[in-house]
Amino acid sequence: MTARVPIGIVMNGVTGRMGYRQHLVRSLLAIREQGGVPLRGGGRLWPELVLVGRNEAKLRDVAAQHGLTDWTTDLGAALARPDVSIYFDAQVTSEREKAIGLAIEAGKHIYTEKPTATTLSGAVDLARAADAAGVRHGVVQDKLFLPGLRKLDRLVRGGFFGRILSVRGEFGYWVFEGDWQEAQRPSWNYRAADGGGIVVDMFPHWHYVLEQIFAPVRAVTAHIATHIPRRWDEDGQPYDATADDAAYGIFELDGGIVAQINSSWAVRVNRDELVEFQVDGTEGSAVAGLRRCRVQHRSTTPKPVWNPDLPSTDDFRSQWQEVPDNDVYDNGFKAQWEMFLRHVAEDAPYTWDLWAGARGVQLAELGLQSAREGRRVEVTELGS
Repeated sequence: MTARVPIGIVMNGVTGRMGYRQHLVRSLLAIREQGGVPLRGGGRLWPELVLVGRNEAKLRDVAAQHGLTDWTTDLGAALARPDVSIYFDAQVTSEREKAIGLAIEAGKHIYTEKPTATTLSGAVDLARAADAAGVRHGVVQDKLFLPGLRKLDRLVRGGFFGRILSVRGEFGYWVFEGDWQEAQRPSWNYRAADGGGIVVDMFPHWHYVLEQIFAPVRAVTAHIATHIPRRWDEDGQPYDATADDAAYGIFELDGGIVAQINSSWAVRVNRDELVEFQVDGTEGSAVAGLRRCRVQHRSTTPKPVWNPDLPSTDDFRSQWQEVPDNDVYDNGFKAQWEMFLRHVAEDAPYTWDLWAGARGVQLAELGLQSAREGRRVEVTELGS
């Protein structure tokens, strides 16, 4: 029998939607179900989980549902344990910076959801503190592991597009207000004081997608809106939405690439997937979503003619070719967890650290500044 190598992980925020579904159930419990993470030198890394949260009843229920016994509402006590080496954070954004700071002081390796802090200065302070403490640190960048975007990345690396001209992204769906149908996102997302807002939530995603697949972002122009000013919370009580629920951004990238991304929780979907990116280049184009990716090469591009007086006979969607999977795609959150665990246990490569997280927070902060001041804002390099 292959030896188990235990690795203790404090999981803070597992009673929330993302912390529970993606990180606990579909990642770490799934890793345990598969027998752990295989290591280069033999043996399998086995996550030993300590669940942490503020609501004792919810924590007890989650633990009991999955046969887990190690849980506490005392974060300090959990961080003081010598058998724990990793701290993971999936709390609401407003609570994250303080908790990660405590974990760094306790000498724990850091793995966290984004945004890493509510301000750029806070995000940079965390990155510097983690570097100074000598702990390993990583930030969840799950969109890079989506099958559709992995196929898109493969096309970029293979030179399919020639010179890339533009990227156009559409993301979002209708989040119910909560009065006549229950909202499918938590109410704190719509309160600025609690760290809510679609810019804070989504611009860090768009930053790493653009930076990692295409090129670094050099400037941003954004317009934001709170389209739905009144919503109802989890108890059915009305509240004023003080955070933005839609953002319309233009991002200038190295090499002259222009990216336009619309993000909205107040849009009804008329796309194949909840997020889609169209990339146009001199040699070809692609449309990538969560899972699918379709291409149209220069040599097979049709020649439409604009004539509003006659109905179009072109079936434009049928003129695109499906990109094959050519791989087996695991859950993106789980795949990234396995990478980070190997990073901690055997120094395997891992590039998405707290500095990457800080650059995402920077783009969100500059996007909000652009919207507030009504102007284009340049993105400067972060010092270490």
